[in-house]
Amino acid sequence: MKIGNLNFRNGLFLAPLAGVTDHPFRRLCVRCGAEYVTTEMISAKAIRYGDLKTWRLGRIYDDERPAAVQLFGSEPEIMAYAASECERRLSPASVDINMGCPMPKIYNNGDGSALMKNPALCGELVAAVKSAVSVPVTVKIRAGIDAEHINAVDVALECEKNGADCVYVHGRTREQLYSGSSDPTVIAAVKAALKIPVVANGDVTDAASATALLEKTGADGVMVARGAMGNPWIFSEIAAALEHRPYTPPTADERLSLIKEHIAVHIAEKGERALPELRKHLSWYIHGLPGSAAARAEINKATTGQELYSLLARVFLPQ
Repeated sequence: MKIGNLNFRNGLFLAPLAGVTDHPFRRLCVRCGAEYVTTEMISAKAIRYGDLKTWRLGRIYDDERPAAVQLFGSEPEIMAYAASECERRLSPASVDINMGCPMPKIYNNGDGSALMKNPALCGELVAAVKSAVSVPVTVKIRAGIDAEHINAVDVALECEKNGADCVYVHGRTREQLYSGSSDPTVIAAVKAALKIPVVANGDVTDAASATALLEKTGADGVMVARGAMGNPWIFSEIAAALEHRPYTPPTADERLSLIKEHIAVHIAEKGERALPELRKHLSWYIHGLPGSAAARAEINKATTGQELYSLLARVFLPQ
């Protein structure tokens, strides 16, 4: 599939997840077969007012390119300014507009999925960002606000009309947050209505669910979100299925090696003082393994990378 001038063999995307998909994790997903990754969402207003933390959050590294930057905001002029600054300072391969975040802090401020209440404004935001950058512009949306207001097709058409190059569609409503099930019929309806590429998102946990979602929706690609947490290897599994070749899951040694790499890069970028940020990832990695409950308690006490290496070795390679 293609998004503007970008070509993707299988259309395998890692979804942006605040507090999860930082660079150390994104690079692992790329190593494991993700073809395109996106930064955690960053605030257009924060960029407008020169917040330094925002630039650190939005940094794109060479080992993860091509990669997109995702912006959230609801004011066209500020979004256009932020997009232009991001292109100048971060050199993203595309700019994504967040129209799908359901979290109260974002929604109650009129950003994220709240934008879907006003399809015309969604179009204005796309037009403003499109006019400010030379790279493709994409949008990430949900099915709608709630079951009585499913308007993904209307929003997607407005975005396409105003220059969007691709739409990512999560089949849940804002009201659902991350509960219940994603509705593939909504994604299929968006795909049928649009001429630009559509990427399906929601409930992708393995190759079987990914291929089923593509078949049900006719989408051009698939975006993995929570299914990658603790399992960046999911991209290799899906790629194997799409290319009709056997898939061999990683061995315990291979898993441990990649997890240790995750820890090492995290420490190199953020220091050992930031190890608490890594705890959720490590808990996901060991979920379901013998001794994982006790190991989680030890993870929460660890203060150095070496402590974590030793602990994880005992979990993955028990004597």
